[in-house]
Amino acid sequence: MKKILTLFFIILCFAPTAIAKKKSAISIPENSGYVGTLPDLEERFKRSEQEEAKPTFDYQDGFNDPNSIKPAPRNNPAFVNIIMKKDKTSQYVNDLNDLIFIIEGLQTVIESKENVQKFNAKAYFLKENVEYFRDKYKNKSEESFVSFKKVMQLNAQVQALAQLRRESEVYSPYVTAAGSGNMFSQNNIDNQLDYLEDSIKKTLVVLKETR
Repeated sequence: MKKILTLFFIILCFAPTAIAKKKSAISIPENSGYVGTLPDLEERFKRSEQEEAKPTFDYQDGFNDPNSIKPAPRNNPAFVNIIMKKDKTSQYVNDLNDLIFIIEGLQTVIESKENVQKFNAKAYFLKENVEYFRDKYKNKSEESFVSFKKVMQLNAQVQALAQLRRESEVYSPYVTAAGSGNMFSQNNIDNQLDYLEDSIKKTLVVLKETR
């Protein structure tokens, strides 16, 4: 029994050494490099290649067609101050565009054959703005501009017709004379309105061409 225990003890002492020698038998040759699985570098490189740039907009037929171009928003001060070339007349052009908007409103009233009250309200609004415009540029170089003079002439014509229409409302019932000789007759007033409408169109052409 004692011999069996001694033999078992010897086996236990030498067993780990044998196992270690067996493991060390698997050796890696010197200077053999990395042993293992390498990443697919070629695949990663392909993913990083840049694609050819493509336009982000579609071509529109008729881009240069003048009929498809929207008119410039001249009644928008932001357009006048930012898009249009700014020079010494930029503020003048800005004020002129405000008057254009008012004159076009008066033109609409005439074309629609609105009543005397609406016409005179537009005429009064024009008068107030033209007087401000006149005082602002009085004794300045802008006072000699053709556009400035056209605004003054048109306003005088509008105010004269507004007064005629006011007086017609008051005095026409008491005037016995009739026909074309009567200054308060509807026929005479209609002729004056046609003449004014023509003047408005010609004036707007000059004002809109001012830069």
